[in-house]
Amino acid sequence: MIDVLDSTLREGEQTPGVYFDKHIKLAVAKLLDKIGIKIIETGHPAVTAEIYEAVYTIAHSNLKSIIGAHSRSHQKDVDTALECHVDFLGIFYCVSDERLDSVFKKDLSTAIDQITRIVDYVKRKKPDMLVRYTPEDTVRTQFENVVEAASAAVEAGADIISVADTTGYMVPGTKRSMYDYIARLKDSLSRRNQDPRIAVHCHNDRGFALANALDSVRAGAEIVDASVLGLGERAGIVDLGQLLVNLAEEYGMDRWNLDLLPDLYEFVSEHAGVPIPVNHPVTGKNAFTHCAGVHTHAAAINPMHYESLSPEIIGRERGFSLDHMSGIASLRYALKLLGIEELESDTLAFVIDDIKRVGQRGKTVSLEELRHIIDFYAHLGTDEN
Repeated sequence: MIDVLDSTLREGEQTPGVYFDKHIKLAVAKLLDKIGIKIIETGHPAVTAEIYEAVYTIAHSNLKSIIGAHSRSHQKDVDTALECHVDFLGIFYCVSDERLDSVFKKDLSTAIDQITRIVDYVKRKKPDMLVRYTPEDTVRTQFENVVEAASAAVEAGADIISVADTTGYMVPGTKRSMYDYIARLKDSLSRRNQDPRIAVHCHNDRGFALANALDSVRAGAEIVDASVLGLGERAGIVDLGQLLVNLAEEYGMDRWNLDLLPDLYEFVSEHAGVPIPVNHPVTGKNAFTHCAGVHTHAAAINPMHYESLSPEIIGRERGFSLDHMSGIASLRYALKLLGIEELESDTLAFVIDDIKRVGQRGKTVSLEELRHIIDFYAHLGTDEN
């Protein structure tokens, strides 16, 4: 069973310039809940009073999703999160030799003591809390350090170990493969008779976040972090819409109300101030729009000639763009949508010429504008008579 953790309200706010007002956070959480997201990471309540209030309110909103918070491995942060009555708590602590030496000024054993004390503290305070431990920058940390810290965290009560590709370092099909890493980690923990759920948090610095996440799933990871529009630090993380559609289509996981994705993306885009790229897979304006004449001709006959996904999966409709790339097939399809049976051949040629001229100015012709173009030539023909 693969579960998705949405981090739009936590990781997403680490996008420069992005902050969601508390009432917007609640609205986003409700949309994610309707879609069927298993875990919603709502923020780090120790950061500001408003984040605390938002996390608290969402946790008390009777949503079906598991509501989670983020916390450093400090008791004060944990107490603040516990006050919010969340049911999931993600704690993190980097155990790389470099970070331990230069930042924390601790050895591995001392760091592990701190991690296990915090995990044990949470479990004693709230035994049914889902606790995730993340060795930050997992994949660039000495593997033996990760195994020791993860194993100790599990022994202390952690339910989930998250593998964080914090800098988007991993590349599919190379010696830095997430598939190999997850398989190796699971095997190492299994040898210690430990079987925690494995989560992955993949950053997109090299453009491989989704590929790395799916590689992780193949290797046995059970939870994948994502966010709307892939919002997050630097180049962000896995895009939620792309992840859900691929899990549904390729892994047969028909568990989500994907037709709500367009509403979610428009809402988050508006309040984050981050436009949805027109060529964004799945949710971009052009994701299901055909342009070139040969494409529209074939797609009008059978969309699968030039589609590997059907727009209906997220409640959208395919479109056919009219611009400088359009041909007769595109025009005839548009006429059909307007309820116009056919135009005389001369008029058809004039209309195509006008469409191409508009397209060469970097614009597209909408159905409404097409009707006006046709109307112009109808009047022109009347005047000539």
